[in-house]
Amino acid sequence: MTLMKSLLGASALMALTTVSALAEPAIIYDVGGKNDKSFNEAAFNGATKWATETGGTFKELEMQNEAQREQALRQLAESGANPIVMTGFAFGDTLNAVAADYPETKFAIIDMVVDQPNVKSVVFTEEQGSYLVGLMAGLASKTGTVGFIGGMDIPLIRKFGCGYAQGVMAANPAAKVVLNMTGTDGSAWNNPVKGAEIAKSQQSQGADVIYAAAGATGVGVLQAAADLKILSIGVDSNQNYMHPGSVLTSMLKRVDNAVYEAFKEGADLKTGINVMDLAAGGVDYAMDENNAPLVTDDMKAKVEAAKAGIIDGSIKVHDYMSDNTCPAATF
Repeated sequence: MTLMKSLLGASALMALTTVSALAEPAIIYDVGGKNDKSFNEAAFNGATKWATETGGTFKELEMQNEAQREQALRQLAESGANPIVMTGFAFGDTLNAVAADYPETKFAIIDMVVDQPNVKSVVFTEEQGSYLVGLMAGLASKTGTVGFIGGMDIPLIRKFGCGYAQGVMAANPAAKVVLNMTGTDGSAWNNPVKGAEIAKSQQSQGADVIYAAAGATGVGVLQAAADLKILSIGVDSNQNYMHPGSVLTSMLKRVDNAVYEAFKEGADLKTGINVMDLAAGGVDYAMDENNAPLVTDDMKAKVEAAKAGIIDGSIKVHDYMSDNTCPAATF
């Protein structure tokens, strides 16, 4: 890809890249950037898969601050990009205000519902995938204490932590789950140093498995866990490769599939709410050569049984978003 002149002007702290000035689809990454090795990178991978398979081209924007959301959306819409995909709940209010002004443009937003006729809202059952990795954490823990480190303290991330805690308790009802958030604003997604500090604190409290749902901040959590010789759990993308033998598994949130499908549908994007749950392959846990030595056959069999139970409805995973409670743990 070649760097093009920003649609937002030379003074904007945002870069627009494209392989062709005629590229139609576009993607805007949330704060943290496409190389966060987690949420945004999964979105980038989905867009790249589409481009590789079709020979098509796409525009992409990496924001530098929160104030650029509306400007980015409007400039891309006026440039003719269609559809425009954005990653993250924080685009919700902005998209709700902008979409009506561009009725011929299709938009897709991940992790938020926006009720506009030209918007596709993609949401995931993160609690289901988190339950599976929590079950594995509870089975793998030798101390009976495990940790969860979220990014920005919002209901969506508490949804991850609550599902995780329920899975841990299913494996070991006497387990202790230590839950911490990194911050209360967008910087919480991109602070690996603080992530590492919290991981060390949780390890001092006995945690020997720590699940990070914190974007680029999670990179610091996984590094600290490896340094401390304890286990970690990645999120969104498969992060097992980052520290082979230390990352127990990763909770897969198939943002890549969501972006790929949106680009594939193009200007004919199907609008409305699209729920990507465990049954639909929207969430899962990761197994590969990097974590295979850490997962016994018995552990995998129990996780697979839980997966089947969630899909057939015999196991109900609590959704924090439904009533803002977490029966399995306290934040």
